[in-house]
Amino acid sequence: MKEKLPGLFDLVFHFEELPINGDPLVLLNDVIPWEEFRPLLKNIRKTNDAGRGRPSFDEIVMLKVLVLQALNNVSDDRMEFLLKDRLSFMRFLGMKNERSVFPDAKTIWLFKEKLKEAELMPKIFYWFNKYLKKNGFTVSEETILEATIIEVPKQRNTKEENARIKQGEIPSEWETDPNKMYQKDTDARWTKKGNRSYYGYKNHIAIDPKSKLIKDYHVMSANVYDGIAGIELLKN
Repeated sequence: MKEKLPGLFDLVFHFEELPINGDPLVLLNDVIPWEEFRPLLKNIRKTNDAGRGRPSFDEIVMLKVLVLQALNNVSDDRMEFLLKDRLSFMRFLGMKNERSVFPDAKTIWLFKEKLKEAELMPKIFYWFNKYLKKNGFTVSEETILEATIIEVPKQRNTKEENARIKQGEIPSEWETDPNKMYQKDTDARWTKKGNRSYYGYKNHIAIDPKSKLIKDYHVMSANVYDGIAGIELLKN
């Protein structure tokens, strides 16, 4: 007999049967007043986001994606896969069927860039952890530091352009071309791990070993020594 493949309704049924008591993300959804973050996030969208080939996602959904990414300490590409693969992640985001559209790696990266430009990341994590503590989640004095390389698309720059970027300058021809400037990343850098070279950033997180909560979060260019980020994280 030919095996019947699961369809949309099978997935929805399986989703509804997913045990809530065993999913810490359900508790996280209950204790965090997500809508209180909306005033912080509402002004970060750029008017030129429209028409770039990617769907627009609600700011709270994107914030939840970043929380999932921090909790799992994964790259943007891996996060894109996990959003489509894990039913618990779908439920956390409020997406209840296989037809839902999920943020891709580029969308996740762009959202983090906007938060960085607006200097909102420290404030968001401050309030996030404050809400957790308010609801009885305790944080120990010990801290685990982890770093993950986040790759971004390689830039096709000339030697002259790269030289100016390393000096902290923006090539003049970019400043007169908004579309070109939008596509350029002037903060990403090269680093080497093992025998492989990577281009992008390092995502540094400070984790409480007891509760597994994220105590702090810091993103730096990939070529920055891990110890520098560690000092910044342990200051707070």
